[in-house]
Amino acid sequence: MRMGPAELVQAAAMARRFYLEGKSKIQIAEEFGVSRFKVARVLETALERDLVRIEIRVPAELDAERSDALRARYGLRHAVVVESPTSADDPDDSPDPENLGEVAAGLLGELVAEGDVLGLAWGRSTITMAAALETLPPCTVVQLTGVYDAGTAERGSVEAVRRAAQVSGGDAHPIYAPMLLPDAATATALRHQTGIARAFEYFDKVTVAAVSIGSWEPGISTVHDMLTDEERAHYASLGVAAEMSAHLFDAEGRRVGRDLGERCITVEADRLRRIPEVVAIAGGQRKAAAIDAVLRSGLVTSLVTDTAAADRLLEAGPAPRPALDRADPDGS
Repeated sequence: MRMGPAELVQAAAMARRFYLEGKSKIQIAEEFGVSRFKVARVLETALERDLVRIEIRVPAELDAERSDALRARYGLRHAVVVESPTSADDPDDSPDPENLGEVAAGLLGELVAEGDVLGLAWGRSTITMAAALETLPPCTVVQLTGVYDAGTAERGSVEAVRRAAQVSGGDAHPIYAPMLLPDAATATALRHQTGIARAFEYFDKVTVAAVSIGSWEPGISTVHDMLTDEERAHYASLGVAAEMSAHLFDAEGRRVGRDLGERCITVEADRLRRIPEVVAIAGGQRKAAAIDAVLRSGLVTSLVTDTAAADRLLEAGPAPRPALDRADPDGS
C-alpha cells in the first residue's frame, strides 16, 4: 500500500527521532500519541519503503567483514583486517605492511588501561607499532624478548619500549641483551643480571602484550636468520611452521624445538598464555600458514593482519578456537 503524505511525514519524523536523535520507541510513542508497537511498525515500514537507508561505514583501510569472519573462525577477542597495499612487485614477497603497525597502535590505545603493564616482544611490526603510538594511558612498559642483535638495540625493541613508555608517561623496563645466545648456560647467566632479572619480574604482571609472527624461512623469521644452516635443518625436520618470540610451532600449533628456548632471552610460553590480552601483528600471504599455526597454539587472543593473509586463513578448513579458553594444543 502507498503511504499518504501525512504518513510519510510522520514516518520521517519518527525515523529522525529514533536514528538521529537517539530517542527510544517509548519516548517517540508518547510524543506522537501512539503505541510503541505502532512506532515499531512505522520504523520497519520506513526501512522497507527506502525512507531510511542504514550504512555501516568504517575507514576505507579496514575490512569489517573479513575482520568479523576471522574473529569468529579462531575465537579471537579482536581481529582487525586492513587492506593489503598494492604493489607492482610480487605481493607474496612483501614483509608485514607498515599500516599494520599503525592500526595495531590504535588497537593498543583501546585495550590498554591506566595501571596496566604492557609487554612488547621483538619484531619489525611491533617496532613499527611503537613508532606509530600517539596516545596510551599511564602504564608500565616491559620488553618481553632480547633483541635481534645487541648492536642494533637503539633502533629496535629497546627503543620501542622507550617510545611506548614515553607516550604513556610510565616506567620502561628494557632488556639489553641478544635474543639468542650460544648456549643455555650463557642465557641462564644473563637472565640473572640485575637489569634483565628486573624485567623478567614484570612478566607475570603483564596485562596486554604485542607480539610478531614469523614463517620458518629466510627474511621472515628473525630466529631462523640467527641460526646456523645445521640448526635450521634440525628444527625444520621437527616440522616447524612458525616462530613467535623464539617459540617454534608446527602446523597444528604444537610447540616443537623447545630446547631452543633454553638459549633465548624471551618470555616463556606458559607466561604468555596467562597474559589476559596477547595481540599478534602479522600479514602477507607468505605468513598466512604461520599465523594459522600460532593462532592454533592458544597463546594469542587478538590479531592485526591484512586482507592477503586473511583470505588465505579464511579459505582453509575448520579451525579450533583456542583463544576462547587459552587451550594448550599439546597439553603441556
